[in-house]
Amino acid sequence: MSKEKAMKKSEQDQAAPEGAEGARRATEASSGGTTVTALAPGQRWSVTRKREVALRLLRGEAVEGLSRELGVEIYRLEKWRERALAGIDASLRERDANDPLVAERDAALKRVGELSMEVELLREQRRKDGPLVLRRSR
Repeated sequence: MSKEKAMKKSEQDQAAPEGAEGARRATEASSGGTTVTALAPGQRWSVTRKREVALRLLRGEAVEGLSRELGVEIYRLEKWRERALAGIDASLRERDANDPLVAERDAALKRVGELSMEVELLREQRRKDGPLVLRRSR
């Protein structure tokens, strides 16, 4: 029995590469550990690259060092960080689709639309008949 365990252990050791155990550090970039570097001439900043830079700033990395590393002005990095924070705030302000207040508001808007249409139809009917229609009694 112990010989079988030893064989399984040696097979596992051979199958797993060295250093494969353990988890990725929480401070690594979220896109598989890729780091953002300075752009080549004529290259543009993609949304993904800006997001990675903004995340690095939000984690507390120094703006000055990041500016030097990436060749981007400090004011621009600050603007990216502020936009990221504004986007986070906006997404947290949105209500869920299952929120009862949203359902109640939608029902109220639907009813307002129905009443507006009814008023419009009644006004049109009044215009056709005239203000005071004289009808003969039978």
